Amino acid sequence: MSVDHKPDLVALDIDGTLLNPDTDTISDAVKAAVRRAVDSGAQLVLATGRTFLGTAPVLDELSLTSGFALCSNGSVLVDVARREPVSVASFDATPVLRALQEHLPGAIFAAEDVGVGNLVSAPFDPDKLHGPQRITPVDELTAHPVPRLIAEWTAHDPAELAETLAGVELPNCTISVDTYEPWVTVVPEGLSKGAALEKLRTELGIAADRTFAAGDGTNDFEMLSWAARGVAMGQAPLDLRATADDTIGTVAEDGLAVELNRFFA
Repeated sequence: MSVDHKPDLVALDIDGTLLNPDTDTISDAVKAAVRRAVDSGAQLVLATGRTFLGTAPVLDELSLTSGFALCSNGSVLVDVARREPVSVASFDATPVLRALQEHLPGAIFAAEDVGVGNLVSAPFDPDKLHGPQRITPVDELTAHPVPRLIAEWTAHDPAELAETLAGVELPNCTISVDTYEPWVTVVPEGLSKGAALEKLRTELGIAADRTFAAGDGTNDFEMLSWAARGVAMGQAPLDLRATADDTIGTVAEDGLAVELNRFFA
């Protein structure tokens, strides 16, 4: 995409892209750049592994009052103006829960209850798992279909988690390992940020060559591949940067603001 070719759909990851995980803030420069993109008429979509409850404060911080958010790695589509989910994809997570218990001994689990919170096998850090938590016997977490299942392998790191699950076949699901936390996120099979964005793009009638995406994590591969211009943040894993169209500055350097200002200054 050339510098003067303004995208009509701008898809942005939250943690590590918009928000600096080290400071838990969105810089004024990034907020201003997002505002210019919205004011220019671009369709802005937050595409995140966060739940709807975890995404809502970011919508407020960015003063977004229209458009869409794709939450839980594409499982939940939220109408920003109404502040409510308009579609939810769920699956039977019991087989994958059992498999994760076998491969990740000592892991704790959270099953999303959309718009309400999470059923958890043990307490999670409330700064990381947003919304109310209800302690539930692990065998009951997936008694009903869920849009997202989280496993946190406490006392381990993300690299060890990724290595442990490498090559493991988990049934009827799509998984991603978090870049910053020892979490594996599980959503329905075939779902990803990229797949959900393509469906939304088609419904909105936006041309495929007028799309832009920015991200920094392992759950952003499909999204960056989907976009006509997909950029990786400077601190992103090497394999994500290698597959992106370009690598921009880190989140600490306001890399997203610099990139957006190329199109919407």
